[in-house]
Amino acid sequence: MKHLQATTTLHNGVTMPWFGLGVFKVEEGAELESAVASAIKHGYRSIDTAAIYGNESGVGQGIEQGLQLAGIERTELFVTSKVWNADLGYESTLAAYETSLNKLGLDYLDLYLIHWPVEGKFKEAWRALETLYEQGKVKAIGVSNFQTHHLDALMATAKIKPMVNQVEYHPRLTQMELRSYCKQHGIQLEAWSPLMQGQLLENPLLLEIAASYHKTVAQIILRWDLQTGVVTIPKSTKEARIIVNADIFDFELSSEHMEQISGLNENYRVGPDPDNFDF
Repeated sequence: MKHLQATTTLHNGVTMPWFGLGVFKVEEGAELESAVASAIKHGYRSIDTAAIYGNESGVGQGIEQGLQLAGIERTELFVTSKVWNADLGYESTLAAYETSLNKLGLDYLDLYLIHWPVEGKFKEAWRALETLYEQGKVKAIGVSNFQTHHLDALMATAKIKPMVNQVEYHPRLTQMELRSYCKQHGIQLEAWSPLMQGQLLENPLLLEIAASYHKTVAQIILRWDLQTGVVTIPKSTKEARIIVNADIFDFELSSEHMEQISGLNENYRVGPDPDNFDF
């Protein structure tokens, strides 16, 4: 983890950047396209979106612009999208994948995820993801917001185990049991909402730690993510913030500071509970 293009290797041998850009709640339009293009221009190699975000077309435009600005090929990028709950099912998931691909203007995705563990639906959707993977249409497949019991249920019938599990993860929700489970099963954990939607940026302990490293609180949290072995995808639409967020590869948090940050855990969610959602 010495630079922005550093990667982790998934259990199928595919490499995935440790750091990327998330675009949740960023609407279609120039701001979105500019954010994606800026991120790629400044060295980001991972872009994460989802069908439900309603912005895949803009992400695709931003990717096209970013590739030109950075002078790189599509193969150097890692692009993720997710199938929404309404499309979970074998045929409907296959169709949803094609829709996402068309909106993004891409020939393939690097990672395709089941967005939420809808009971009675995610196993058929997973079978579709396995088909896409076996056909070479996607480089890696995984899930999002799955707890250990969801993963147990999925893997009881799966031919291929998930390569990634993307979940809410930040210092107030450290998901220790899930992290341990995923590590044991070779599933890469990935953080959404790593900065807790900005709610941690004034935390006294994090401010104190940040000052000691001459870094921002956001940089401290994102570095903590990486040092706990978790891929992270902070969202920003501002070019300056996109650059600053990624400036976390020139320092390392001490074990004492790592423990202090992890000690902020309260099992507190800013997003929905994967065991109690109604969408």
